[in-house]
Amino acid sequence: MPSRAAASARFGAVFVGRAVPQRMLTGRGRAILAGSARAWRRRADRFRHPAQVITVGFGATVAAGTGLLSLPWATTADEPASLVDALFTATSAVCVTGLATVDTGTHWSPFGQTVILLLIQTGGLGIMTLATMLTLLLSRRLGLRARFLAQAETKSLSLHDVRGLVRRIVLFSLGIEALVAVVLTVRLVAGYGLAPSDALYSGVFHAVSAFNNAGFSIHADGLVRYADDAWICLTVAAAVIVGGLGFPVVFELTRGWRRPSRWSVMTRITVTLTAVLLATGTAVFTAAEWTNTRTLGALDLGDRLLAGFFASAMARTAGFNSVDIGAMRPESLLATDVLMFIGGGSAGTAGGIKVTTFGVLAFMLWSEVRGQAHVNAGRRRIPATNQRQALAIALLSVGAVVTATFTLLAVTTHTLDAVLFETISAFATVGLSTGITADLPTEAQLLLVALMFTGRIGPLTLASALALRDRDQRYELPEERTIVG
Repeated sequence: MPSRAAASARFGAVFVGRAVPQRMLTGRGRAILAGSARAWRRRADRFRHPAQVITVGFGATVAAGTGLLSLPWATTADEPASLVDALFTATSAVCVTGLATVDTGTHWSPFGQTVILLLIQTGGLGIMTLATMLTLLLSRRLGLRARFLAQAETKSLSLHDVRGLVRRIVLFSLGIEALVAVVLTVRLVAGYGLAPSDALYSGVFHAVSAFNNAGFSIHADGLVRYADDAWICLTVAAAVIVGGLGFPVVFELTRGWRRPSRWSVMTRITVTLTAVLLATGTAVFTAAEWTNTRTLGALDLGDRLLAGFFASAMARTAGFNSVDIGAMRPESLLATDVLMFIGGGSAGTAGGIKVTTFGVLAFMLWSEVRGQAHVNAGRRRIPATNQRQALAIALLSVGAVVTATFTLLAVTTHTLDAVLFETISAFATVGLSTGITADLPTEAQLLLVALMFTGRIGPLTLASALALRDRDQRYELPEERTIVG
């Protein structure tokens, strides 16, 4: 038990010496006060790293969402959901994944669906982005530490205007979501005869879910009923692509889309690879499923092309489906695995290792093949730190997917292609599934929860958050080459 003197000193430290002036303390009291202050500073220093705060923030949001979804009125049966279902759904929503152990439209009540929608919005914008906006509204000031936290969450390359950047992110996100919601609502009313209130609810829900690349739907079959509706499919796909490009890229394109020669390396890699992957995915899906009567084979010519493009766009970590994923052929599942693992752009709502990481690795391989001393992208040289980060993210991601796949194969009876598809979908925060999520045992579902959380934060960020402090190496060892390959 702490002594009375220690308690008094700690109380005085809380009020920075105002409640108990330093001159009123004895020599022993001053020493205790100084020691307590140093102890509190050491504890605070452990959480100064932005990665640690972001990890704790996401974890706290998942815990809050789990509690809300565990309430009796969160389900249509007016009885509490199981803890595993509540935890799984909350994690999937905050991590903007879309995987679900229960049907979103029938299991959760309007209150539960609203909680899911708020969790999606929170996870999409980012805990630190919302916290920064709240700080601005309350105090109109932004401290240096808060700027570092916001920079880590938004992937801003400069601390110069984090406050303005965060404001633009929120306004842009809400604006795109509102536009998509209006288009979907009008289409549902005019084309399907839905009541305006029902159409508005469905439009808002799917607009928020699409822009944040979440993939949650209030329909049990996803968007299969709209597979031949270009208005809905193309609108949802556009929202997914814009949200997955990443905020820095979108803002740079809005300022200088007419001058590609002045784009940054990040924007060039993101735009180029996004276009290439979308086109490649569309061609692969359309060709592989062309004669499959359970997917594209039952559609008309134009609708097959639309469904092929939609499948390619959704594989970029969105999670919506307009055809039955479980009925796809093995080659289509493999192509989806690759697209899901790569993911979308950095600092956006997409998951995966990100196209910038994939692009840096491609440039590294090209430079090594050509025997170049430096890795160049166009007229710019990629720093060695970026190369190490890309390699670390890729290796950690592969390790996480392989370990999870091995574990799921050991505890379930599903085939390798279905299990691998599920683990990549969870880790890349995609949400697509062959239909095995609800049938997995509890330990397998908890493993997917860990995968979704890890994939949303990022392997490198999570590893940094677990480190208590950085260690600077003040010496270099002698160099010695080894045989590689």
